[in-house]
Amino acid sequence: MTDLKLVVLDCDGVMFDSREANRAYYGHLRERFGRPPLTEQEVGFVHAHPAPESVPFIFRDWPQQIEPVNLYRATLDYTPFLRQMAIEPDLLEFLAAVRPPLLTAISTSRTTTMPAVLETFGLRPHFDLVVTALDVPRPKPHPDALWKILGHFGLRADEGVFIGDSQVDAEHAAAVGMPLVAFRSPRLAAAHHVASFREVLGLPPLARRLGRRP
Repeated sequence: MTDLKLVVLDCDGVMFDSREANRAYYGHLRERFGRPPLTEQEVGFVHAHPAPESVPFIFRDWPQQIEPVNLYRATLDYTPFLRQMAIEPDLLEFLAAVRPPLLTAISTSRTTTMPAVLETFGLRPHFDLVVTALDVPRPKPHPDALWKILGHFGLRADEGVFIGDSQVDAEHAAAVGMPLVAFRSPRLAAAHHVASFREVLGLPPLARRLGRRP
C-alpha cells in the first residue's frame, strides 16, 4: 500500500449504524406476513447479506411465502426505515479529507435501497463509484464488486483498501487480495483495526498519501 489510490467502503456497519433499520425493515416483512419477530441470529444475517439472500433466510420455514414477500417488497417505500439509520459522525469529514487525491467507492450488499440512502444523506457527490449487489453477477463475499471497481479505475488490488466490519467483508477483500481495514471489529483478521474514520486518516498508508503525520 505504498502507493494508495483508492478507498472502498462497506455501507452498513461502516458508513452507518443501520442494524436497527435492518431489524425494522425485515421485521416488518415478517409481521406483514404473519410471522414471529426476528431472532438476533437473523438480524445479524440480514445486516450482512443482500435482500435476495436475506428474504429466503428469514422465510426459510415458510418457503411458500418467499415469492409474495418479494413482490410486496418491490412496492415497499424504504424511506420510513431511513430514520433509524445513524450516519457515522466523522464520515463526511473523512471523505472531504481524502478526495482528492484518493478515489472513493462503495461496495455494498444493499440493492434497491442504496439510491435512497445516498440521496437522503447527501452522499452521492462524495463517491466516484457505487456498486450494489444488483450491479454484479454475485454479491459479497464473492469478489465481483471489487473486481468491477478495480476495473473501472484501472487499478490493482494493492492500490486500494477496503473498510468493512463483517466476516463477509473480510472474505470479500481477501478474494481479490485487497488489504482490509476492520471497522470496530477487533476479531476480524485485518491489516488494520480502527474505531472511527478519524483513526483511518491516521493509518500509515493514508497518512503518507495525504501528507499527514501517522
